[in-house]
Amino acid sequence: MSEEIRVEAGALTRFASAMFQSSGVPSSEADLVAGSLVGSNLRGHDSHGVVRIPRYLPLLETGELVAGAELVVHSETSAMICADAAFGFGMVQMTRLIDRLEQKVDELGVATGTLVRCGHVGRLGEWAELVASRGKAGLVTVNDNGVLKCVAPPGGTEPTVSTNPIAIGVPTGDAPLVLDISTSVVANGKVLVQHVAGEPCPEGWLLDAAGEPTTDPSVRFSGPPESRGSILPMGGYKGFGLSLLLDILVGGLSGGSCPPAPEGAPGTNNVLMVMWDPERFAGTGHFLGEADRLLGFVRGVNRKPGVETIRLAGDRSRQEMASRQANGVPLDAGTWESLCETGRGLGIEPPTTRTPA
Repeated sequence: MSEEIRVEAGALTRFASAMFQSSGVPSSEADLVAGSLVGSNLRGHDSHGVVRIPRYLPLLETGELVAGAELVVHSETSAMICADAAFGFGMVQMTRLIDRLEQKVDELGVATGTLVRCGHVGRLGEWAELVASRGKAGLVTVNDNGVLKCVAPPGGTEPTVSTNPIAIGVPTGDAPLVLDISTSVVANGKVLVQHVAGEPCPEGWLLDAAGEPTTDPSVRFSGPPESRGSILPMGGYKGFGLSLLLDILVGGLSGGSCPPAPEGAPGTNNVLMVMWDPERFAGTGHFLGEADRLLGFVRGVNRKPGVETIRLAGDRSRQEMASRQANGVPLDAGTWESLCETGRGLGIEPPTTRTPA
């Protein structure tokens, strides 16, 4: 097993931001993207954390990511917006989309928006949580423009769709309740983390190119795309069916592509978001009351021997965040070495690390 080190969250965020700024990203965007990535690490979602930086920076050179890109509106009414992210950073353009939708929701009670040609949006739950933290309810889903194909249909051996995640966030009387899941058994980024760390994946995640079970994460990243292995869909036909419908909604409404993408199509995210204001429906008081009543009921059920508490969506992330804020962000040696090499190549010295006791 690779050695683990820990980095203080603030130092890691400054290091990440400095790498982006040295690559020509405006400081406001660099800080936002760095904070989002480290925020994913803090919550235990390392697949959407700083492991992505060495993969983001080359995209700035090829034009597949554009620093300082504006949000270009293609179509807009009082209840919807269809916009082109123009290859801008996903974190930047998602923040802008949410701000625009919130204005519409405040007026109408419901609004929906899409983005096409958007940079990787990071942890999808971040955006559902942001909406819920503002007292609204939100649903967000993305596809990969038909380019990244990593999930085979049940019975198939060839990847056909991406992991097509969906996140839903609602306000409660306490913290927002957020569900963030991929429609595959695991996010592609988690396979990437195992690959970078030199660790095998758990059984039940992957199939090799012949459709046989494997624990080797390299099947997802080695060789030409047409000969790579695949990730299993969540729940077999049910998860794959959900993935298909989400892909069509996102690609079809945004103006992006579903698989197979046309030759030369950019491997960007396309986004679909729906936002509701509970106050315009049965009222915020009713919404929060019902949410809290249900959560209290579920947490209060009889538990099996040895089960201390009923865990709901977000519980583990909050616990992990408290621990990592206190003890530092854990990173495997492979990820850290990649970050250090990237930083030093830009003339930036990495922050001090420590090994866990």
